[in-house]
Amino acid sequence: MEERKNNELQNAQANELQIIQAKRDAEFSLTPVGQTIKQFEVMQRMGNMYTQSTIVPDTYKGNIGNCVIALDMAMRIGCNPLMVMQNLYIVHGNPAFSSKFLIATINTSGRFSPLRYEFKGEEGTPSYGCRCVAYESTDKEHKEPLHGDWITMEMADREGWTKKNGSKWQSMPSQMLRYRAAAFWQRVYCPEISMGLITKEEADDIQDADYEYITPSGKLQKISEMAAGVEELNPTTGKEEIDEKQDQKERKSLL
Repeated sequence: MEERKNNELQNAQANELQIIQAKRDAEFSLTPVGQTIKQFEVMQRMGNMYTQSTIVPDTYKGNIGNCVIALDMAMRIGCNPLMVMQNLYIVHGNPAFSSKFLIATINTSGRFSPLRYEFKGEEGTPSYGCRCVAYESTDKEHKEPLHGDWITMEMADREGWTKKNGSKWQSMPSQMLRYRAAAFWQRVYCPEISMGLITKEEADDIQDADYEYITPSGKLQKISEMAAGVEELNPTTGKEEIDEKQDQKERKSLL
């Protein structure tokens, strides 16, 4: 009888502990940290599904980390994850969105009217340029236009965008003006849409300056060593100076 009572008591205690743990888990799941962990677990399962898909780009096949990042970006922007994967590129080691995806995201955000493009100057001249204009969705009468900066061929030439081999600025300047004007407009009025990322076309136009490291020599090297507290050892007398110091130490020890 006593053994039976002990078993029943142990079972009751175990059930009570399970109930307490279940309550704690339920309370934790309602906290911001618990929500984040739960959301992360769901994203991992979804990411694993995308890694096995045959229609996602090669960057995401078999790479659950890249898929989870794309899922997180899609949730923040509010679009389909596959669209993010198809339009997110790695340029010089950094992620970048395609310009057409950025324009589509703005047009479907519901916050603004679709982007429109205004041109000035004659095509083929340095003054030929484009800027974007749109209206807030609450501005039904279009009284307050939201203008972007003018992007001209003169600006493109000064920035070096037109000088790269195979540059699209040489073959399709009007399209590139539209893309760059849209990127500038987006960074002014809704930078959160791109989450700080530049467009693929902008990343392709960035030219890194070549440099060569010049090592100091002569007097400049001596001055830098003195400033750093480094004394150069004289190759001819250095050994003699060291031997003399050692002899002095030995004589002092004998005294």
